[in-house]
Amino acid sequence: MNEPVATLPAPMPEINPETKPFWEACAQGRLLLKRCEECGELHYYPRAICPFCMSAATTWFESKGQGSIYTFTITRRAGGDYARATPFVLAYVTLDEGPTMLTNIVTNNPEALAIGQRVAVVFHAAGEGAALPRFAPA
Repeated sequence: MNEPVATLPAPMPEINPETKPFWEACAQGRLLLKRCEECGELHYYPRAICPFCMSAATTWFESKGQGSIYTFTITRRAGGDYARATPFVLAYVTLDEGPTMLTNIVTNNPEALAIGQRVAVVFHAAGEGAALPRFAPA
């Protein structure tokens, strides 16, 4: 694990019946996405109704968990010595399967990140058996 992970909060996700399979898979180290059986579109954040055609015919499938950085920002916490503040990276990652997801990039060298850079999913414990998907440089 990279050093910034220890300082980046991992809040317990809100789990409901619609997203339960997603969070259960994350706890097992797998990233699930939804596919619409009507229009064929893939979507993230997982939900029962397709956001493209409003069909309820959606199915789960496992993502390879690889993609590229669409955009990102390096955020440093205020207070104290700014130069020594542990930064964290908020990013949109476009998965190889197509959907783009808001996430964190976990790295010891955020200044070396670049748009288009390849990343892979990593999972971080959020307590009570839950895990959050984040990404690290591939």
